[in-house]
Amino acid sequence: MTRDSIADPTEHSRWRPLRLLQEAMDADIAQIYAEAQIGGLKPSFVMELLRLHARGPMTITELAESVQRTHSAISQKVAAMRAAGLVRTTTGTDARSKKVTLTAKARRIVGQLAAEWRATEAAIAEIEAEIPYPLSRAVTEIEEALRRKSFHDRIAEKLAEDTAWR
Repeated sequence: MTRDSIADPTEHSRWRPLRLLQEAMDADIAQIYAEAQIGGLKPSFVMELLRLHARGPMTITELAESVQRTHSAISQKVAAMRAAGLVRTTTGTDARSKKVTLTAKARRIVGQLAAEWRATEAAIAEIEAEIPYPLSRAVTEIEEALRRKSFHDRIAEKLAEDTAWR
């Protein structure tokens, strides 16, 4: 088969609008930070910074578990937050682990971050009250459907029916 004979399946995506919506909302949050003159902060850092403030220094593994992310993802995020001057790392109890702590810069803005988190959650609740079917309800129902049959199994079944996969 030639490249021209295969239609581009990426032209259609059911959940691309959701990703684009979330990116637009994150951009609005980033604008709030810029207006408050909080430099170096990305919306994706806030949960981890607030968690470190609430629970104190943690290893990357502990932080990853607390926010339900992979060790690799949090390790990369910690590197970015360290470059932004928001956290520092020190050797943990063994040479293989690193303790992550907030810097003075992060401690100065953590109150603002908590306020933004509360305001964002309130704005989301307001939006959900305006629409007939809240996204949080949809997520819960998708999770229930996936408990009945995993996403992996659903994809594998579809691939078994597709001759291009064989």
